[in-house]
Amino acid sequence: MKAIMVMFDSLNRHMLPPYGCDWVVAPNFARLAARSVTFDNNYVGSMPCMPARRELHTGRYNFLHRSWGPLEPFDDSMPEILKRNGVYTHLVSDHYHYWEEGGCTYHTRYDSWEITRGKEGEPWKGQVKDPVIPPSVGSRKDRMWRQDWVNRGYMKREEDQPQPQTFALGMEFIRTNCREDNWFLQIETFDPHEPFFTQQKYKDLYPHDYQGPHFDWPNYHRVTETPEQVQHCRYEYAALVSMCDHYLGKVLDLMDELDLWQDTML
Repeated sequence: MKAIMVMFDSLNRHMLPPYGCDWVVAPNFARLAARSVTFDNNYVGSMPCMPARRELHTGRYNFLHRSWGPLEPFDDSMPEILKRNGVYTHLVSDHYHYWEEGGCTYHTRYDSWEITRGKEGEPWKGQVKDPVIPPSVGSRKDRMWRQDWVNRGYMKREEDQPQPQTFALGMEFIRTNCREDNWFLQIETFDPHEPFFTQQKYKDLYPHDYQGPHFDWPNYHRVTETPEQVQHCRYEYAALVSMCDHYLGKVLDLMDELDLWQDTML
């Protein structure tokens, strides 16, 4: 058994070509769909980050038991079950809730794990001086908002962002172990979860006339923004989806290069 699971957090199927979207640039999602199964009828148990991971690990509904939290000591964990039965399990992720208090104990169920940092205001880079923050729609005033702008200052290049680094680690694992048997790799990125921070080349895929304040991190509330602001934020999300598509394509290219379609499930 060789298996690769690629996970994108907060990926909206209505924004993907396999589900009928005709304006988001995501050719690699369509490419994957062409040689796999597309599920048209999906039911979710828990939507938030760690409750959803608990369901993926255990196969049980989390919200029947509790809300946000770690794996419980009595939980059966999918990667741990694989590990106990001779399947090597490896996680690469930039999803910082894995190593955050209250959301931890998931990544330790794998044989090994690698992390990249800096998403969603994660306390990554230390800077006492306040960062420069542009006027923004619904400007947040919390610690995460400030820290996210500190982190962005260290992500001037695409390769400095956590998602490209996460996929690079995943592909390194594939190249190292592709001729071995009995392994499971989980490549998991927090994107396209908000904030919808990406590079200009992806934004350029969605040209539009917007002169308003910065807006790539919507709040969780009823819509109070103008239609122009809402549409701009959708384009910001779409740009990040296109970035996700680009790195998914790198995995597909590697599957082609190494002829892994013959013996590896994706």
